[in-house]
Amino acid sequence: MTRTTTTLIFCLALFACGDAEIDERTQVDAILHNGKVITIDADLSIASAVAINGTDIVAVGGEELLESYKSSNTVDLGGKVLMPGFIDSHTHLRGRPQRFIDLTRTRSIEEIKAQVTSKAIELGPGEWITGYGWSEDVMAELRRPLRNDLDEAAPDNPVLLTRAGGHSAVANSMALRLAEVTLTTPQPENGVIERGEDGELNGVIRERQDIVSRLIPEPTNEDVRDSLIGVLQEQLSLGITSFTHATGSIESYPEWETIYGLHRGTLPRATIQVFWEGPDAMTAFGKKTGDGDEHLRVGPIKIFVDGGFTGPAAFTKEPYKGETDYRGTLSLTLEELTTTISEAHAAGWQFGIHAIGDAAIELTIDELAAALDELPREDHRHYLNHFTVMPSAESMDKMAAYGIAITQQPNFTYTLDGRYSAYLDGDRLKHNNPLRTPMNHGIHVAISSDILPIGPMVGIYAAVTRKGMSGTVFGEEESLTVMEALRGYTLYGAWLSFEEDRKGSIEPGKLADMIVLDQDILTIDPDHIMDINVEQTWLGGKLVYER
Repeated sequence: MTRTTTTLIFCLALFACGDAEIDERTQVDAILHNGKVITIDADLSIASAVAINGTDIVAVGGEELLESYKSSNTVDLGGKVLMPGFIDSHTHLRGRPQRFIDLTRTRSIEEIKAQVTSKAIELGPGEWITGYGWSEDVMAELRRPLRNDLDEAAPDNPVLLTRAGGHSAVANSMALRLAEVTLTTPQPENGVIERGEDGELNGVIRERQDIVSRLIPEPTNEDVRDSLIGVLQEQLSLGITSFTHATGSIESYPEWETIYGLHRGTLPRATIQVFWEGPDAMTAFGKKTGDGDEHLRVGPIKIFVDGGFTGPAAFTKEPYKGETDYRGTLSLTLEELTTTISEAHAAGWQFGIHAIGDAAIELTIDELAAALDELPREDHRHYLNHFTVMPSAESMDKMAAYGIAITQQPNFTYTLDGRYSAYLDGDRLKHNNPLRTPMNHGIHVAISSDILPIGPMVGIYAAVTRKGMSGTVFGEEESLTVMEALRGYTLYGAWLSFEEDRKGSIEPGKLADMIVLDQDILTIDPDHIMDINVEQTWLGGKLVYER
């Protein structure tokens, strides 16, 4: 063998050794690097790279992570923010039938009338027209749509349009006539049939629009399935990778199972709240809180204790601003509340209870505490939805002592600015939808949307700035830092569904549910938070949305 040949063999061996060293890196399915990774871990660490294998995160760190892992799917984030996907722990996601009109982007009554007229032409005379999402606070006319408006738009169709928030609706004359609602109709229990200044019905019904909506034909699951799937897919474009649907039922749960069976792994993870239907019906259902898997699971029991502020009907300790007696109403009797809490708690269910006014909140806290005294449960994770009018310090201390949590909607401070200013005053107005104060009392506070609106950026903006739509700042001392708001919309929401060990932060061993933002939410001027867009959404390690 010549000297040249020996040298060549030696060099080839060196190259082979080099290749072997490179191959020693662990193969993974994806690596995202060169970003600003907001981990939401215990130390609120900032990293730059994440390795994913299967559905899970396997490593988080700096660029040195590329020395230990390799992947054919390596994504350069170009310095952009990567963070956990949002967890909307209180929302309402529904499919809609053909008769439905989306009014969430409507900005004038004339526009509403045009949409109603168009739908009437589409459906033909006599068919019901429904819609959701109008708000007088954004109307060019600065008022609500009323019966006469809808009569002009569709005189030959019954029409019922629900306000954003769902606590009031307006009907036209044909709808009222079919429902036999007249000037002599008694006021419904826990609701109000309004009259205008002329003494005639103006079409608005607060809290009890069911006296009209009961006549609207129920769509079948097949009628609305495609629409619901589309709504679920839209959540991914907002960066929502998990949600709790707050108006489910044991009857509707099989349809959720059907949808998630057909689209497993491509829709945001769902937790479905259900209403208590008595021990026998719930036993026959055969499931309870936590049953299911990482894609679809049964959530808490839902109870409505009072109404809301779009009515208004929230149950408050003091009369509403400008009123001498009116304090809103309870949605059920004390006996019904006590029985439901006692039975469901004893059966091992978790609660997610609607309580908005301070009187309703304090009553609910007392009832939950009584149930826990009678039958202690160490990790029940009962919580209140909304918590709009801040209760007494003593009640908040009791919440902390009994481990009762909150899922709060700071976006209400923004969207319902006009309603709060009209109905509340003093500290009740200043501290609407409090965040900092309950946290200071030791209460677990998650953040969610309740669809007013769904987009998490509105909630984060309002949590940080405490600004309403008018620009008014409400109780600046209730504001959170951006990092605190992000934690409330991610890890703290995961805790409410007993899943904080699997999601809500970017850590090894957790699901790779992550989003990429087009701007740095930690450094942007807070007034521009709502301008931030989601560029990518990753669900279980797969890219499921790209802007």
